[in-house]
Formats: sequence, structure tokens, C-alpha cells
Amino acid sequence: MTNRQILQAMSGLMAGMFVAILAGTVVANALPRIVADLGATQSAYTWVVTSELLAMTATVPLWGKLSDLYNKKLLLQLSLGVFVLGSILAGLSQGVEMLIFSRVVQGIGAGGLTALVQVVMAAIVPPRRLGKYAGVFGSVFAVGTVIGPLVGGVLVDTPWLGWRWCFFIGVPFALVSVILLQRTLKLPTVRRPDAKVDYLGAFLIVGGVSALLIWTSLAGNSFDWASWQTAALTSLGVAMLGLAVYVETRVAEPIIPLGIFRSRTVTLATVASLFVGVAMFGGTVFLTQYFQLALGKSPTESGLMSLPMIFGLLVSSTGAGQIISATGRWKIFVVSGAAIMTAGMGLLATIEADTAYWQLSLYMALLGFGLGMLMQNLVLVAQNDVPARYLGSATSVVSFFRSMGGTVGTSVLGAVLAARVAEDIGAGLPAGAEGAGGHGAVPNLAELPGPVREVVENAYAAGTSELFLLATPFAALALVAVLFLKEKPLKTTSGSQRLVEESRAESARTDQSARTGPAPGELPEVSLSKAGAAVGDDRPQADRR
Repeated sequence: MTNRQILQAMSGLMAGMFVAILAGTVVANALPRIVADLGATQSAYTWVVTSELLAMTATVPLWGKLSDLYNKKLLLQLSLGVFVLGSILAGLSQGVEMLIFSRVVQGIGAGGLTALVQVVMAAIVPPRRLGKYAGVFGSVFAVGTVIGPLVGGVLVDTPWLGWRWCFFIGVPFALVSVILLQRTLKLPTVRRPDAKVDYLGAFLIVGGVSALLIWTSLAGNSFDWASWQTAALTSLGVAMLGLAVYVETRVAEPIIPLGIFRSRTVTLATVASLFVGVAMFGGTVFLTQYFQLALGKSPTESGLMSLPMIFGLLVSSTGAGQIISATGRWKIFVVSGAAIMTAGMGLLATIEADTAYWQLSLYMALLGFGLGMLMQNLVLVAQNDVPARYLGSATSVVSFFRSMGGTVGTSVLGAVLAARVAEDIGAGLPAGAEGAGGHGAVPNLAELPGPVREVVENAYAAGTSELFLLATPFAALALVAVLFLKEKPLKTTSGSQRLVEESRAESARTDQSARTGPAPGELPEVSLSKAGAAVGDDRPQADRR
């Protein structure tokens, strides 16, 4: 594909990816209003947040495997359709039960988008050229992650819109993405009539991961970390994942081909991605709360204050991508990105309630700069190291572990924050002080008297600082993992081209084994028409040159 054709196809992909990211972040500032309007409890508040993230994380591997077996464009459009359905149901919800169900539907669609966008990019762009496009992807990811709370705050604060538009706003983007993909994306169709989906393995993986994620999401809030609920959920999760490994080693088409972990590059990229998820989501998701409860800013102001992180990520992801595509050298960027990310986390661990904004801006920009060089390039190096038939699985595994790390990090660090804040407020206020966040409630600073407000602000500042201190070692572990990556030349053919070549080579081996007694030195005959029969093409004849 020419650069123009790639950019046209990327427009649909990026619109879809923006929708997926926005869905998970736009409700952050709107949740208090949503829960109040629906008359829900604090427990329901937690489930509205986690249900979408759980469904997205748990289904990423399944979407990735399906992309190795079936038409990628159709799967991408299907995931967009599922997301639109969930968004409409969420916006029309009249009760919290309906809202939680619709968030699960949204999460299933978002899981498909998270996996498939990167798979399709690898299918149409060679790894050597993928860097600059992966930089665009990273930029969209960052903008969606950080600007979501800002958009949500504006929608909630606008009387003639309201919180329901936090869900409706993604529908036009999704529909535009479907239309753009239909018009611009032309992919070969892999016809594998003998392919079967390992539904038992999929059930065990989704069930095991969901049990562990539910445990980390609710432990410390709905029940104690040391409790029978913890024992039950962890035992169930570990048992199901153990059975999943057993099943995956014995089926022809596993959801996660365990053989890809024989590649040191894939294994290290996956481990690094897990730690990046813990550090990035676990640390940055609480910055908005810090701005509002430690600095006293409004939801809209807190969204604007996060812009330095977006700027740092935009500059580094696009710049590093361009240089990687021009030179083919990538390790210096992932190592530098991990080091800068670790430094940014460490500096954010020093913040207090009276830290100057220019210091905060510098620390956030450093964190974003490091993430931009690291996050998407981990996917790139994994895609470069596996056969084309495993592109979907390898891509989804790296994305899955990043999301899982983020979910676990957010849950665990959130519990740490709640405990630290409660302890500091309890120590700083006299017994019986009202409205300062007792019993786990989030305080309203505007209603607090001056001395009480100061105690609350200092408590949230100290708690947020401790979160970044705890997240910094995970960032350092990501740095250790990428240091051991071996730099390999980036391939110059796209995933679709490599798939055709692999199919022809497999057909050649089959023909050779079927031949009897070839003459010495005689090369086996390769029937290109037969070899190419496994790969169809839905493009017009004029576009197949």
C-alpha cells in the first residue's frame, strides 16, 4: 500500500481506537452525578468503573485469536457495532443494573478494538515502516486517555447535555469509523475452512482472568484482602487459568499459542508491558483526583492541567516513530523511554499539596515523554518477531498484559490511597468531624471549613505521592526487561505479504513431501496457484498489482 492508502485506512482505525479509549475514561468525572441520579450505592459506583475494564481486558486474547482465523476487517466492524450497542444502552439506562450490563457490552466491543486495530496495522504496514504509524496510534491512545475526563467534566457541567452524553458521544465516532473502514481498508481474506475456535480455552481464560480482576477490584473496598472472598476468588482464578494452560497445549488452534513465548523478544515485551500497565494506569489515573482534592481544582480545570503529559507523549511517540522508520533502530528508544518513565514516576513521588504547577508540568511531561517512546514500540518489536499467522495472538497478548497490569495496579493502589487518606484524616482531625471523607466517602472541599479542608488536601497529596512511590519500582522493572531485548532488524514486508509467503512455503513443503524420489539437485515444484489458494483477496483487480 502507498502512504496515501495507509493514511486513508488509518483514519478509520484511529477513529475506532479513539472511541475505545474514550469509553473507558470519559465517565471518570461524571460518575458521582451518574450514581446520584440513578440512586445507586458506592458498590455500584465501583462496578460501573470496573465492569467495562474487566470485559475489555478479559476478551482481548479471544479477539486477537479470531483475527488469526477470520476476516480482520469484518471483525473490526463487528467490534465497533458491539460498542455502539453498549453505548446506546448505557445512555438510555434508567437503573444502575442496566448501566452495568451495558458497560460490559461496551467493554467487549472495546476489547476487540484494542486488539484488532494494532493487528490490522501490522497486516498492512511492514514493521520497518510501522514505527511512524505506531507513533500516531500512541498519540491517539494518550489523547483519549487524558482528554476523556476533561470531556466528561464539560458534558456534565453543561445543563442541556448531561451525563448521558458521556456515552452517546462515542457513537458518531464509531459509525464514522465503520464507514471509513469499509471504503478504505482492503485486506486479503484468509480462508481456513478447517479452523476451529477453542471455546473451552476461551471460557477458561476469560473466567480465570475475570475472577482475579474482580478480586483486585473489590478487595480492600467490599471485603478485606485477607478474607474468605479473597481465598475463593484467587483459588477459582488460578484453577481456571491452570486448566486453560493444560487445554491450550492440546488443541490445534489455541487462543494463546504458548509457543510464541519461546521467543525471548515476545516474552520480555509482554513482561515489560505488564509493568508499564501497572505504572502508567496505576499512577496516572489518580492525578485527576489529586488536582481536585489536593489542589481544589474543578473537573474541567483538572483535565486541562493534564495537558503537559499529553504533549510529552505526542512529541515522543511521533518523533520516535519517524526515526525508527527511517533508521530501523528501535532498542535505544524503548530503553530510553523506560528510563525516562521511571524518572518521571520518581519525581511525581515528591509532590505535595503546595507543589508549584510548573514542577508538576515538568514531571508529567517527562512521564508522558517516556511512555510515548516505550508503550507502542513494545507491540512493534513483538509483531516483528513472530510468524504472520500469529500476529493477532502476539499483539493481543502484549495488549492484554498491559491492560491487566493497569487494572490490577489501579485496584491495589486505589486501596492503598483510601487507607492512607483515611489514616491521615483521622490523625489530623478531632473525632466526630463531619464531611471530611469519613467511612470512605469522597469529601466535597467546597463545603469544608478552612482547617478541615487543609487536612483533607494534605492527606490526598500525601496519598497520591505514596502511589507514585509504589509505582516507581514497577517502572524500573520494565526498564530491566527491555534492557535484555535483543535488537533485530525490522522486517520490510507487511503482515499480509508475509502470510502469503508463509502459505506458499508451507504448500511447497507439502508438495515436496508428497513427491517420491526427486532427482539429485532437483528443486521441488511450487504451484503458486495452489499455494495462494489459501489466501483470497477482496480488492478489485486493478488494486492487486
